[in-house]
Amino acid sequence: MNVALDAQLAIGTATGIGEYVRGLQSALRDAGVHVAALYEPRLDPWRFDRRVIWDQIVLPQRAAATHADLLHCASGTMPLLHPPRTVVTVHDVAWLKVQAHARPYARYYFGPFALRRYRSAAAIAVDSEFSKRELLDVLDVPGDRVHVVYPGVARDFCQLERRPAGEHVVLVPGTVERRKNLEVLIRALPHLRGARIVSVGPPTPYRAHCERLADELDVRQRVEFRGYVSRRELLELYATCAAVAVPSKYEGFGYAAAQAMCAGVPVAVSDRSSLPEVAQSAPALPAEDPAAWARALGAIFADPVSAEEQAARGRARSIERFAWSASASRMIAMYESTM
Repeated sequence: MNVALDAQLAIGTATGIGEYVRGLQSALRDAGVHVAALYEPRLDPWRFDRRVIWDQIVLPQRAAATHADLLHCASGTMPLLHPPRTVVTVHDVAWLKVQAHARPYARYYFGPFALRRYRSAAAIAVDSEFSKRELLDVLDVPGDRVHVVYPGVARDFCQLERRPAGEHVVLVPGTVERRKNLEVLIRALPHLRGARIVSVGPPTPYRAHCERLADELDVRQRVEFRGYVSRRELLELYATCAAVAVPSKYEGFGYAAAQAMCAGVPVAVSDRSSLPEVAQSAPALPAEDPAAWARALGAIFADPVSAEEQAARGRARSIERFAWSASASRMIAMYESTM
């Protein structure tokens, strides 16, 4: 089988979708699929106009040149004109649900415009049962065309050696945007003596809001924004932090939670969207209740040995659930259903 894979979001400051594309590409090749990874470094995927040029002009041309059996649009967008055998991964429908603050043209392109393209896809992959329900709520397609394929977690997280530094550091991975809900942790911080938040991920204007809130609560010196960090630095933070927190109000999957569990890191997630499904036994906390977050994180800090032991017990199960080999097998079965 020959697959042309849209890998544009894996270049530059790759976040969750970039992690997904890189892992899927390697796992498919390991499974014997010939993958033509399509990307253009000269087109910044984080600039809206460049993203549209890639999606609508460059990608279909590059895909046609590969003569692949099918095109996999792995980043949630599809060309208006595409090969008959085109599959798409829809990571979430956040642009239709929780991105009202974004610019209207971006909301249209990633929302209604993208939704209409999905109707012509030969098959659709989603990252969770939650995302399947959300998609079928806004898209009238047969349910058997939508396949739940959990993303995998990379080997370097699964093989990470934990060596907590003894500090009360709460690691918060992900783009600093409104739906990620960093503010609930900042509001919890005054009740967590000696704790620090380390946020890693590209900023948006929401970061300024969080900084003002930290100033108002007199905890600004305990909130560190590192921006986008290298892979080595990210793994070091997972190895040494006391806990990972994922307080998002909307996630199609929640890579940070899955990575933390596969790395054996104590983790707390919000009770919204896909996070309880992905995290399973981890504490699922009210997204807008700082006191609940303070209690849960405080319990981890108060008894780190028990917290580490509990995380270690669930690690093997998480690694099995989020193995890239299993994800690739399910994806290949979806491909075959379109042939």
